[in-house]
Amino acid sequence: MGVSVYIPTPFRRLTHYQGSVTADGKTVAELIDDLEARYPGIKGLIYDARGDIPDHINVYVNNREVASLQGKATPLQEGDEVAFIPALAGGAQPFSEEQIRRYSRHIILPQVGGKGQRKLLQSRVLLVGAGGLGSPAALYLAAAGVGKLGIVDFDTVDMSNLQRQILHHTHDVGRPKVTSAAESIADINPDVQVVPHTVQLSSENIMDIIADYDIVVDGSDNFPTRYLVNDACVLANKPNVHGSIFLFEGQATVFLPEKGCYRCLYPAPPPPGLVPSCQEAGVLGVLPGIIGVIQAIETVKLILGVGESLVNRLLLFDALAMEFRQVRIRRDPQCPICGDHPTIRELIDYEAFCGVPAAVHH
Repeated sequence: MGVSVYIPTPFRRLTHYQGSVTADGKTVAELIDDLEARYPGIKGLIYDARGDIPDHINVYVNNREVASLQGKATPLQEGDEVAFIPALAGGAQPFSEEQIRRYSRHIILPQVGGKGQRKLLQSRVLLVGAGGLGSPAALYLAAAGVGKLGIVDFDTVDMSNLQRQILHHTHDVGRPKVTSAAESIADINPDVQVVPHTVQLSSENIMDIIADYDIVVDGSDNFPTRYLVNDACVLANKPNVHGSIFLFEGQATVFLPEKGCYRCLYPAPPPPGLVPSCQEAGVLGVLPGIIGVIQAIETVKLILGVGESLVNRLLLFDALAMEFRQVRIRRDPQCPICGDHPTIRELIDYEAFCGVPAAVHH
């Protein structure tokens, strides 16, 4: 478990724009050494030339200033919380010349500006799936400057994916999707830290994975994963940006804590076999591009705190009719996980819940 460390904004360029990290050490001094090993350069921001904590930086252990304890020798235990609080002049971390050029079209927008762009650079988004929906969402979130982009997918690239999964290319066939995704994103924006999660999401690992992120973007393609992601987001109080596609139609919405969830919209999955997968029924290759980009837009709006999100609205897109429509959705007070009296307080067996055999999902 280690020690939880709060990283102030001026230091976050060294922690890949993470505001909270975990480190080890029996004392504050050992903790700082461990932070330096993990994030080179951070020690120089905490110590002065003599190796002491200067007067313009306060260090707190469990909300107690170390100057009133034992200074750098203050002992630490598993689960302690350490915070570094420097004096602030009211300014902001300057952009590099390259960043000013890269994000210039954002910075000149009154609704974004430099402050909004810094929010994007400090944000942490988890994409579930590097497939049809995850591909456009990942590319646009990376281009926008989302600082940390986690991608969960344990599948490999297949030739049939290339018709719609634009993160991947012909030369990637047979390679892990997260590897292909990370390379594509690096070509677009080296500011973005891509964190690959080459695992099958399960009730055993999802809570640990989503703990490091602010927003979850669900681009999964099966009902067990969709309900798993939903329940995990509710239990962890994380926004869930949902998208789904089938044939020529797509859906998108946003589930915010205490504002409803996927179970409020669909309390139970369809019987096994009633709704065929895209592999069985097909999907228009361009369709996930539309829905995935909508998911990216909603994610950026949540990060910036601007506009009106799709919370409590389900956006429906019919590609054949080229028609958008929306319906209102509401939080169900009787919902078993987000309702007034929840009966689901921990993650369950989602294959069994959806009535399908345990299988490979992402």
